[in-house]
Amino acid sequence: MHLFMNMFGLYLFSNQVISGVGEIGYIIVYFASLIAGSLLSFYFHKNEYHYTAVGASGAVTGVLYSAILLGPELKYYFMFLPSHIGTIDLGIKGYLLGIGYLLYTIYAMKKKSDNIGHDAHFGGAVGGYVLTIAMASWLLTDNLLITALLAAPIIILFVMRKTGKI
Repeated sequence: MHLFMNMFGLYLFSNQVISGVGEIGYIIVYFASLIAGSLLSFYFHKNEYHYTAVGASGAVTGVLYSAILLGPELKYYFMFLPSHIGTIDLGIKGYLLGIGYLLYTIYAMKKKSDNIGHDAHFGGAVGGYVLTIAMASWLLTDNLLITALLAAPIIILFVMRKTGKI
């Protein structure tokens, strides 16, 4: 199921990234996010010799966060919910989805109650964020507030790590 969700996410968000940073930029975001996810996972588990991780979830999350950064006002809908009830639109704006997802990821990293590499997801998102800004620097002038808001969970994680809360 995890593999299916990763591939489905990649399918949903890849075109947004390709149109924002180009095909080469997309490949860079994907592989650099894969590396960033692996490095953050290593950073959090470097003294846990029994810890193992496999997968490309960090790369997929990097693509997802890149897509959200490039289209923060786009609305996303969940398959199990209707898109509208009467005149009420149930879509969630991309930047709220991104912030919420990373805040949930911090919670899951702290809780450590499942067998999912949340730290790799988070590291991939950081990679996607940084590389997208590097390749699409216009985001800092056109969407500075939302770009900063999307950085908030990243800052929160590193402050929590520095203070020993995670």
